[in-house]
Amino acid sequence: MSERVDAPINEIAVFVAVAQTGSFTRAAEEMGTSKSNVGKAVQRLEARLGSQLFQRTTRAVRLTEDGETYLLAAQGALDGLREAEQQLASRRAEPAGRVKIDLPAGFGRLLLPSFIQLRAKYPKLTLEMALTDRMSDPIGEGWDVVVRIGALPEDSEFTVRKLCELKLGLYASSEYLARRGEVKTLAELADHDAIVFRGPAGRLRPWTVRENNSLREIAPQPILVLADGQALVEAAVAGFGIAQIHDRVALPHVRAGRLVHLLPETDVDGPPVNAIISLGQKMAAKTRAVVNHLAETLQNG
Repeated sequence: MSERVDAPINEIAVFVAVAQTGSFTRAAEEMGTSKSNVGKAVQRLEARLGSQLFQRTTRAVRLTEDGETYLLAAQGALDGLREAEQQLASRRAEPAGRVKIDLPAGFGRLLLPSFIQLRAKYPKLTLEMALTDRMSDPIGEGWDVVVRIGALPEDSEFTVRKLCELKLGLYASSEYLARRGEVKTLAELADHDAIVFRGPAGRLRPWTVRENNSLREIAPQPILVLADGQALVEAAVAGFGIAQIHDRVALPHVRAGRLVHLLPETDVDGPPVNAIISLGQKMAAKTRAVVNHLAETLQNG
């Protein structure tokens, strides 16, 4: 324990040590300080309480009646603090408590079923989630983790962990392809219906494709324009037309037969998926568990 004994909690700890050892000298040895410091701490505590806590003789130190009363309360208080410290240490070792996560709408719905495994692994975790495509403020809005797609501005208030890389590909439902015909070349896209995403800045996002080892942008004439990523996926599944979708979002629909991956050789590297976490002295175990789960789920497909 620190040599400082001017704080009330330290004075209480010194008092308990003297009461338990029956000696100022042994209490000083136990606490790693001097007998003089122990004596002064007890004197300050007695002055603060306005009561004599010990009867002192040349051969013994005994509690007074007031001292016995105060010892019971002091031991209870210190035991409570030790228990709280143990609980906090346990929570640091085992993920527990509430974690607030803000996810992009499409990714949130994709990841939601995976959180069942996270809860099974860490039953003391509680998750609170929002599914939004706008850029949230982790500090101002109280989020533990904000997941966003794309490059992020540098900010010393946050730490950023890359969760995975994406690819962009063209997808359509089998029902749409049966109705309008297969797509075998990029040139044939001009004869098909397009679902196009409108970005936050209001610009229609062109389709970027790979052709002959170089990148090319296509500006399709849309029959449907959407500013919601999840709605874009749902429109493609519903058979409105062809959409360019992130591979991680499209994969479950491809596996289930709801979407068909068109011209996979034209896929291009997409933006990274990042987790934004408020800076702190150390990431809480509960937050680390969630971030690790997100990375493992996205990287394993």
